[in-house]
Amino acid sequence: MVFEIQGKFALITGGAAGIGLAYTVELLKNGLGGVVIADIDGLKGSEAVDYLNKKYGANKAVFIKTDVTKADQLEAAFKLAISTFKKLDLVINNAGIMNDANWELEIAINCNAVVQGSLLGMKYMGKNNGGNGGVIVNIASILGLQELDGCPIYVGTKHFVVGLNRSFGTPYYFNLTGIKFLTMCPGVTDTPLISEASKFALQGYPDIGKVLAEGLGSLPEQRPEHVAIGMLKLITEGENGSVWVAEGGKPIYEVQIPERTSLRKN
Repeated sequence: MVFEIQGKFALITGGAAGIGLAYTVELLKNGLGGVVIADIDGLKGSEAVDYLNKKYGANKAVFIKTDVTKADQLEAAFKLAISTFKKLDLVINNAGIMNDANWELEIAINCNAVVQGSLLGMKYMGKNNGGNGGVIVNIASILGLQELDGCPIYVGTKHFVVGLNRSFGTPYYFNLTGIKFLTMCPGVTDTPLISEASKFALQGYPDIGKVLAEGLGSLPEQRPEHVAIGMLKLITEGENGSVWVAEGGKPIYEVQIPERTSLRKN
């Protein structure tokens, strides 16, 4: 199913800066009709909207301060999209943190809020609820496809996103809602994480900050714009339930999750 960006309307969480803002810019450049940016940072959100509306046209972007861990605030962002644009076609659940030092918040943002955003997307876009269907992209990470000793809880949250999306991306949900679920797994993109790794590592373990920095440093780096270009391809061409990697500034590629096999003899 090819999804045309032209004239569509989107909601992006964590869209005020970094990769989230890069997604917004790339989509507006390619004809997105409008976007609601939901972000906890009020200052960056206002700055982003001012910039986007000057560059791409008045009222193309709307900001709402949103703590994605609060279900009522997240739903308010969806309601704003509907009231502003009269429809919603695309949701990117991008908000996320790497912070094993505060793993309760990490799970709340990386897992719980992604579930909530997915369910709200189905509520407001699903054909079974009077919507027109659409696309939901949930952001995992390259670490949703591998292990890394320096941030085991973060890795676990991103494996969660991959499993969640592959399950929502089955024919049952698509036939019911008309919504295509896609997973983006960016590689290392926000390079300051490497230099500040000791702040975000799981606490109480010797040299864990160094271990995390070395683990992240072993992975190829890229700019947010590289991921954003890949996001455009993912949204327009990706098949329902598919999982894609954007790493090292190279073109994105789809990964196939191996089928279960048993290595143990009965």
